[in-house]
Amino acid sequence: MTKLKLGPIADDKPIKVTLELPASLHRDLTAYAEILGREAGQAASDPVRLIVPMLERFIATDRGFAKARARRTPTVEGE
Repeated sequence: MTKLKLGPIADDKPIKVTLELPASLHRDLTAYAEILGREAGQAASDPVRLIVPMLERFIATDRGFAKARARRTPTVEGE
């Protein structure tokens, strides 16, 4: 079994996002979706659905971002 950084994609309310991807990145996302689906015993999901979990995972594991976020001054609501 392949150890992927993402688990099964939750069926969440979809939000429309429009962006352009390099063809090579789209091919990689498609391949990742196929592997993820196979590992989860499901059909391959739409590769676009991988973008949000990948970004969430990236942000959650970026130590530099976490440190910078912890150092920022909390803001008061409404200011």
